[in-house]
Amino acid sequence: MEVRMSTAVRLRTRDPRVILNALQDRVPHLVADVGVEDLWEREVRLLLRDSVAVRSLAERILGQGVAYLVTAMEHPGTDMGVGCTVDIGVHQLILDTPLYFAFCEEYNDGRYKHHAPLIERRRDGTVTRTAELLRGNGFAVDEELWSVDASDCSPCDNKVPDSH
Repeated sequence: MEVRMSTAVRLRTRDPRVILNALQDRVPHLVADVGVEDLWEREVRLLLRDSVAVRSLAERILGQGVAYLVTAMEHPGTDMGVGCTVDIGVHQLILDTPLYFAFCEEYNDGRYKHHAPLIERRRDGTVTRTAELLRGNGFAVDEELWSVDASDCSPCDNKVPDSH
């Protein structure tokens, strides 16, 4: 009798909302002081206040920003870059500095991960490759958000130590 073993592996997709909210114990004042239920809600509301007009789009952009930052921190030295749309979410997280420091503590071994963008955008497929890196790192990729800017990358200067 032949016994067959399944080679299928069920992969768990990493949830940006869960990842972000897991940092809440490090920065409880960011939630309690403004009366929101969690960090995810705080960042979505900040996006709605400053740059994104529709809640569902703000959540999508934030989720991809979280996925990008986690992947950049977990894969130092990897050539990565986002397009203009996802970059809105990345910048939101970086600008909320107490939260960004908590990110760095958790995902970059406590070291600050610099953000040093170049002035000129690259048009070399970096955005598409970065989306694939996120997928390989266990995140769902919002194809629409990544493809809208696929040929227009906002890269960071690789000469700045530990930057993304």
